Amino acid sequence: MEKEQKENIQNENLTKEENNQSTKPQDQTGDHDKKEEENKKELTLDEKILELEDKLARTFAEMENQRRRFEKEKEDAFEYGGFSFAKEALSLIDNFERSKSILESDEKLKDSEALKKTLEHFDIIYKDLISIFNKNDIKQIDSLNKKLDPNFHQAMMEIEDDTKEPGTIIQEIQKGFTIKDRLLRPSLVGVAKKTQEKTAKTEITKENSEGK
Repeated sequence: MEKEQKENIQNENLTKEENNQSTKPQDQTGDHDKKEEENKKELTLDEKILELEDKLARTFAEMENQRRRFEKEKEDAFEYGGFSFAKEALSLIDNFERSKSILESDEKLKDSEALKKTLEHFDIIYKDLISIFNKNDIKQIDSLNKKLDPNFHQAMMEIEDDTKEPGTIIQEIQKGFTIKDRLLRPSLVGVAKKTQEKTAKTEITKENSEGK
């Protein structure tokens, strides 16, 4: 009996040792896996932080752009808020000039006192209008005897004139205006061009000189 008990105790001890040996590597492996998972979690968190930082930077940049756009729109509204009104108000000047032209060309009214007084009143009102426009930075474009500038002038016709350089404005059909640094409407103009006879003679002379 004593032998059997001793053998049993020895067997139990051996079993415990085996169990301990088998569990140790497993525990080490488990610890290693846990460390790897923790490292992965740390990397993922870093990536998330970087992603959040990028999103925040983009959001702040977009907010700054929107702020700038808003400021620009506010400035434009303040500076050019009356653009449409000013453009429509130019028809008053056009109508004044047309009315004056009609009265001046009326044969029945020519050289009459009534016409002179009417035209005087027209001139006073016209000057007042121009003065109001100037106070609000709405100014006439100086066109006559200037070179055609597509930024301010629109050529409606060519007029033969050898006394002026081709492209020089010699007639103003409709006055143009600017508001501050913007074009309100272009001047409608007629520009000079060389006469056809002179052009033909120049070409013949050129041909003759080339033939010689």
